[in-house]
Amino acid sequence: MLIGLLKEGDSENRVALLPEMVSALSQRKVTVYIETGAGESALASDAAYKDAGATIASREEVLAKTDFLIGIHPPDKSLIESFRKEQIWLSQYNPLWNTDLVNQFVSKKMTTFSMDMIPRSTQGQSMDVLSSQATVAGYKAVLDAANLLPTFFPMFMTAAGTIRPATVLVLGAGVAGLQAIATAKRLGAQVQAFDVRSAVKEEVMSLGAKFVEVEGAKEDAAAGGYAVEQTEEFKQKQQQAINDHAAKANVVICTAQIPGRKAPLLLPEDAVAAMKPGAVIIDLAASTGGNCALSQDNKTVIKHGVTIIGQSNYPSLLPADASKMFGKNILNFLELLFNEEGAFSLNFDDVIIKGTCITHEGAIINERVQAVIHS
Repeated sequence: MLIGLLKEGDSENRVALLPEMVSALSQRKVTVYIETGAGESALASDAAYKDAGATIASREEVLAKTDFLIGIHPPDKSLIESFRKEQIWLSQYNPLWNTDLVNQFVSKKMTTFSMDMIPRSTQGQSMDVLSSQATVAGYKAVLDAANLLPTFFPMFMTAAGTIRPATVLVLGAGVAGLQAIATAKRLGAQVQAFDVRSAVKEEVMSLGAKFVEVEGAKEDAAAGGYAVEQTEEFKQKQQQAINDHAAKANVVICTAQIPGRKAPLLLPEDAVAAMKPGAVIIDLAASTGGNCALSQDNKTVIKHGVTIIGQSNYPSLLPADASKMFGKNILNFLELLFNEEGAFSLNFDDVIIKGTCITHEGAIINERVQAVIHS
């Protein structure tokens, strides 16, 4: 079987596989076709791919000659029209949200895998693209905020007086949130964090941040470590606590998301209006509606003296290392699909393959996606 790696769109600087991953696949006797220029923005040249054993080809050749296609983002309409029936597609395409895309794959009888559906388990950690890319996002979000803030992050005691440290509030203590906490602490800020999951309290405190606790949160062990929808009573108490802490913060980093649903609204406009002039909000959930009412995906909005950055693709701004992490996740997953002789097989007894395969032979086979589409 031939694997094809496609160049991403103009807004994406990452590439799904770097030459070092192609080399590892070549050793497994898997032939890889690379679209011309696919890795340039991630500092990976066509020559480096050739040295790793890949064949460089045009987009049309890659689509025509390969059976298994790999990308980062969901395919656009024109790309879908180029797919052959029963071709295999792998990317991060959020099938719980992009249900129309799932149905298009079904109509083409394509086998598809979505890497954001990797089960949250010990075995799945090495393939978890959400976690690896969230690490990048949390880090870059804090650096962006520090750049935009009109004050220092750390405390300074100088002959000209004492500069108080910035206060950073992180909403959501998943991977992105924890990385944001760690980065903000390294920059010298005072950090507070909120999350409905009490289980993350110790992790937050171990990083030196204060945990904003609101009693009465509903938790679900079956949610795979994600937050779940909360009661109206809890939401009211939660909102008041967030509003109070946001009003005192210089920076708010929003990271809270619920798979397959609109991001929870945690910062309504009145909370933004009560923030300090010059404050900065970075909303990593902007692509699914945002945690802030004023967020617009991939746009900067200034309202009530507060700068609101809706940014859902920070990993693209650190393309070399983000691609390295993403590609390693992909390689680890492909090793479940290809043996050392390069033969492809689908073993649905493997919980990772079963959880990540969304469509196969003209049907939706992922139970979570079935539940969303048929609800």
